[in-house]
Amino acid sequence: MIAQVRTELARYLRTETVGGVLLLVAAAAALIWVNSPWGAGYTTMIDTKLAIPALHLDLTLADWTKDGLLAIFFFVAGLELKRELIVGELADRKSATLPIVAACGGVVLPALIAVVVGWGVPGMDRGWAIPVATDIAFALAVLALTGSRIPPSARVFLLSLAVVDDLMAIILIAVLFTTTVQMLWLLVAAACFAAWFLGQKYRVSSPVLYIPIALVTWYALHEAGIHPTLAGVGLGLLTRVRPDPGEDEHCVPAANLEHFFQPISAGLCVPLFALFASGVPLDTEVFSELFTDRMSLAIVLGLLVGKTVGIFGFSWVAIRLGIAVKPNDLGYRDMFALSVLGAIGFTVSLLVAELALTDVGDGSAVELAKAAVLLTSMAASLAGSALLLRRGRVHQARRDERELQELESD
Repeated sequence: MIAQVRTELARYLRTETVGGVLLLVAAAAALIWVNSPWGAGYTTMIDTKLAIPALHLDLTLADWTKDGLLAIFFFVAGLELKRELIVGELADRKSATLPIVAACGGVVLPALIAVVVGWGVPGMDRGWAIPVATDIAFALAVLALTGSRIPPSARVFLLSLAVVDDLMAIILIAVLFTTTVQMLWLLVAAACFAAWFLGQKYRVSSPVLYIPIALVTWYALHEAGIHPTLAGVGLGLLTRVRPDPGEDEHCVPAANLEHFFQPISAGLCVPLFALFASGVPLDTEVFSELFTDRMSLAIVLGLLVGKTVGIFGFSWVAIRLGIAVKPNDLGYRDMFALSVLGAIGFTVSLLVAELALTDVGDGSAVELAKAAVLLTSMAASLAGSALLLRRGRVHQARRDERELQELESD
């Protein structure tokens, strides 16, 4: 009975809807807590040290969620990206072109807007990367809740562009937030990646091999000076996704690992990160600065305008030039609604804000940037929901009309 309950819970947590709802609940809880009379308790919690002296790790609970738990989130993202590239939508060049071009637009234009608006502001040398990422879980959750009547190709388009978008954001994290590299530890990480690859090549399935490799890879990258969440991405991309002859596709390592870790990522890792990262004091001063501070304006405009126009504009141009093909059942208005959902930055944007601005000034810059990300992501989700609901009614009306015509013809 207990096993059955656990199985059902895991299945439930695998849906984008529940993962997104848990993320929203955690973020709301953090905001309410930090702005309540018990706000000092929240600060004490996130600053509590959880050290491992033997490994010279002296991290706060907030650091563990950012560096540790998000490694699992990025591992799942790596698995999903590998699957899409090898056997999924991105494996076919024609199908892959549109979401790839859309993702490029959703990275380039927000970065340009952020640079132009925030030029010369302290921290902007790396802060321009804050609005470039789309939150996969959050965006797909909104689509699942409000876009149920939109054609299924909408989810494929949004998922594909968000996966490519996050890959670009991961590359930016590796480039922008790696200052000094300890080569010895980098070699240790490389050896771990090689061991994982060989284990996959020779069809080793025992977790006795892979768990130590994963832990050592994370630690080696941490000690090398590279953000350790990249361990998750690397290991995910090295995992086998194509089934052997006679092997069930559900038994492939990537499918098994995604099946196991997705509910952990959706139900624990991402919500806990949201809880520890979203606690921003919201007072009148913060709200006034959101629309006057150039860093926060760069983030707001980069996400809302840059992501929406970048994703839709690049897609439209690619389709008109014949570089990419628009899905037959999706109209341009559907794609615009999905582009608005692309402006939901949340998880990765909050992570980049933490990495880019923590050392800027007295620390208020990171709080203001996080407030801008939260506000913009909420605005994008509401606007996208309204557009999806309207498009859903249009598609439903068309389906009803076709069914009526079929009945009359019979």
